[in-house]
Amino acid sequence: MRSLPRPFGTRIMHGRSTLLLNLLLSLSFGISLLIVTVHPSNAAEYLLGPGDVIRITVYDNDDLRTEARIGAEGVIIMPLLGPVNLSGMTVDHASDHIRALLADGYIINPQVNIFIQEFRSKKAVILGSINRPGLIEIRGPVTLLELISQAGGLKDDFGEKATIKRLENGKDHVIQVDLKSLIEGGVMRENIDIRDGDTIYVGKAGMCYVTGEVESPNAYKCSDQMTVLKLITLAGGFTGKASKSKVRIVRMVDGAETVLENVSLDMTVRPDDVIVVPESFF
Repeated sequence: MRSLPRPFGTRIMHGRSTLLLNLLLSLSFGISLLIVTVHPSNAAEYLLGPGDVIRITVYDNDDLRTEARIGAEGVIIMPLLGPVNLSGMTVDHASDHIRALLADGYIINPQVNIFIQEFRSKKAVILGSINRPGLIEIRGPVTLLELISQAGGLKDDFGEKATIKRLENGKDHVIQVDLKSLIEGGVMRENIDIRDGDTIYVGKAGMCYVTGEVESPNAYKCSDQMTVLKLITLAGGFTGKASKSKVRIVRMVDGAETVLENVSLDMTVRPDDVIVVPESFF
């Protein structure tokens, strides 16, 4: 058997390596449509494991072509080589591993390609402010936004943070995700790749209440560092009768109701605060 040198600059190709997805996510807080592009790196970073079906070809050596499902121990059987463990490797890593094994006394400068024919089933749990919380079965590389989409999208009361609990090397690890930066700012580094066994919790936003002389008295989301003035602005602003200098906050402190009088409009609010804008009689 023989093998030709790999042409300069060629790269190992694999199934779905040029994956581009448009993720449509309906949101209820003023953004009607969010389009997310999933970059090819998602598939490139996918780790092979039991249940994946792969096809291996070796240039100019058709008798080494192998199509197999990776076994429970992460092993496939290849001609010449016998059992080969590929579990936990990326496609490129697995290609390099097989190339090194073949080059060790079998083939001169082998050129190996691996294609993922079928992704194994994996499961993740998503809870919290989600329309369809629970266990979700997924296949292939999946990001946080794709998982949220599969779970029916976010509820109206979703907060600014999400938490991913992940088991690595026998220990629990917690990853904090800034949902506000991801969804409103398009910061894609927050769009974490989801792994088998992950548990995702989408937090709920704190709510504040605005009443009195504002255009739209109602409950509104309280984000971090939100001020009294910003909350009043969300409520449509002051009416013509408002006493802007006598705004007060009703706040629960240690289980007791406390009234903060004549507060500054730059004061930061807390979840469950009630902002009261009184009427001016002058």
